[in-house]
Amino acid sequence: MPRSTRFSLNLLLSFSATLFFAGCEPAAPTVADNSVSTSDTAGSGKKMPVAAEATSTETPVSTTANTELQGRVEIDGSSTVFPISEATASEFYKKFPNVTVNVGVSGTGGGFKRFTKGETDVSDASRPIKGEEFDAANESGVSFVELPVAYDGLTIVVHKDNDWVDHLTVDEIKTIFNADTAAKSWSEVRDGWPNKPIQIFAPGTDSGTFDYFMEVVAGKKGSLRADMSTSEDDNVLVTGVSGSPSAIGFFGVAYYEENKDKLKAVPVINPETGDAVSPESSTIESGEYAPFSRPLFIYINAKSLSRPEVKRFATFYIQNAPKMAEKTGYVALPADIYKMGLKNVRSRKTGTHYVNADGEKREGPVTEVFQATNLNTGK
Repeated sequence: MPRSTRFSLNLLLSFSATLFFAGCEPAAPTVADNSVSTSDTAGSGKKMPVAAEATSTETPVSTTANTELQGRVEIDGSSTVFPISEATASEFYKKFPNVTVNVGVSGTGGGFKRFTKGETDVSDASRPIKGEEFDAANESGVSFVELPVAYDGLTIVVHKDNDWVDHLTVDEIKTIFNADTAAKSWSEVRDGWPNKPIQIFAPGTDSGTFDYFMEVVAGKKGSLRADMSTSEDDNVLVTGVSGSPSAIGFFGVAYYEENKDKLKAVPVINPETGDAVSPESSTIESGEYAPFSRPLFIYINAKSLSRPEVKRFATFYIQNAPKMAEKTGYVALPADIYKMGLKNVRSRKTGTHYVNADGEKREGPVTEVFQATNLNTGK
């Protein structure tokens, strides 16, 4: 059964409010008519009917709630973006209790497979849409609005008791993960390191995190080793690395921040400066944490935006995205990116900025790529 299988209402109600709403507290609103979304327990790996869950007395409906707006919003995709979307959906419920928002996790690639067939309203993605996915959407008559929502730092982690890995160069990362090198023990990675077997825990191949990591480490023609333990659920990866003293893994920075008592983040040598840089808000935003800083996205079906509940949710999401990013362990984008995204939602300006007219991937900082002149409508 896929991870996005919906919980039954009875099972949902059996969870305590503490599990779902631990650490949630209202924050100051960013706009007059919307409250700021708050963080929930992330990465459950399930589709969660948030409106049903939010019957807990821990999350009271606002006294100014709009009970007239009704409907359903269907979201699926990236486990990395899941914490932001889940928390936004939970907070949206407080304002609009008669709208159910289902947040699923099937990986970026799995989410796009459904989205390009018109099966979902919103697709969470930890990478931009690919050319072939864009083509599939066009063939199905699915147009969409592309919205960057946060920065992430893909974080390489080891067991908390690992006392030999002080940093890694990109070449050493390649030695560990690439199929043509595939180091079996730590002593093969750097002289002086122990002759202990390397156990690897990595996202599944449907994950945008996997795609991004492979592109950086293996390139377009290379491949990653096949003996890794993989899962689309980042919590499974956390459990794997934290339970194996000589293990290594990678996932989004938010999952490291939630589990830093169990794991150790490995600084990466910036190829340009030669400095060892850890994944922190300042280094991710500045690009110092290279080459593993990246933007995160949501994609909204343009046809779905004709439904009031989807349009209101999309607007709510982008208006609250800066605070939501920070609250769930990620980094907010520049204000101009959110301003342009909101404008595109309201005008339903469709297409992608990350695939050019020749179908090739467009690369560069989000502030340079996410510009109106780069928009490819696919028409």
